[in-house]
Amino acid sequence: MRVQATQTAPAQATGDRIERGAEPDGMRGMLWLARREILRFSKVYTQTILAPVVSSALFILVFGLSLSGRIRGIDGIPYDQFIVPGLVAMSMVQAAYSNNSATIFQARFDRYIHDVLSAPMRPWQMTIGFLVGGVCRALLIGALLVAVAAPLTGVGVAHPLVLAAACALGLLAFSALGLIAGIYAQSWDHTAFIQNIVIAPLAFVGGTFYSVSVLPSPWQEISHVNPLFFLINAFRYGFLGHSDVSVALSLAICAALALPLYAWAQWLFASGRKLKA
Repeated sequence: MRVQATQTAPAQATGDRIERGAEPDGMRGMLWLARREILRFSKVYTQTILAPVVSSALFILVFGLSLSGRIRGIDGIPYDQFIVPGLVAMSMVQAAYSNNSATIFQARFDRYIHDVLSAPMRPWQMTIGFLVGGVCRALLIGALLVAVAAPLTGVGVAHPLVLAAACALGLLAFSALGLIAGIYAQSWDHTAFIQNIVIAPLAFVGGTFYSVSVLPSPWQEISHVNPLFFLINAFRYGFLGHSDVSVALSLAICAALALPLYAWAQWLFASGRKLKA
């Protein structure tokens, strides 16, 4: 009995160590994947970071500074300041989507997605590992754009907590949407279609350059079915303390968009649908 107990104890201890070690291994895999995604866009920063910052800065220079003297302020806010939150939001969500749709499609195309799927990571760890790349790229673009816009327009941050919540929900939604699109896409054109035909137009008609209060009916009502309208207004309230709709409603709509998209993306990793083929 003593011998049997002596032999059983080490086996149980080994099993306990393996069981306890499974979670840290998954966390290390998630951190490795996140680091890889950050390095991926950092190596081509002129395309992934500088290009969208310069593009949005040109909007501020042309539509903001050049025309602000001829365009009357909106609700007492100078026009050059009014357009900054919308441009920041638009640049960030486009970066989050394009980063993740490209990286997951490339992973499928080059077949190294199978290495990720075979790693000791749970579906939520794989999902977050990929999401981090898009979120970090978008945050970096947003920070640089604000750094450029602040001295040019004098824009500040009126409600940092609201702005942080809007950033978190917006980037979660569009980073997850990028993963979903990249998983289902059959070509690069499919990933670009959502960016060019869906996200960009919705951002432009979502109140980036104007207040929807100036629109006649039924265009005001139509604007309220655009999710980017609520995200842009949440950003505008965070920066300027002004919004066309309730900020609580804006954040609720953003959450209602972000959580199902994240759940969908995680389900795709859990099921392996379109990934194991």
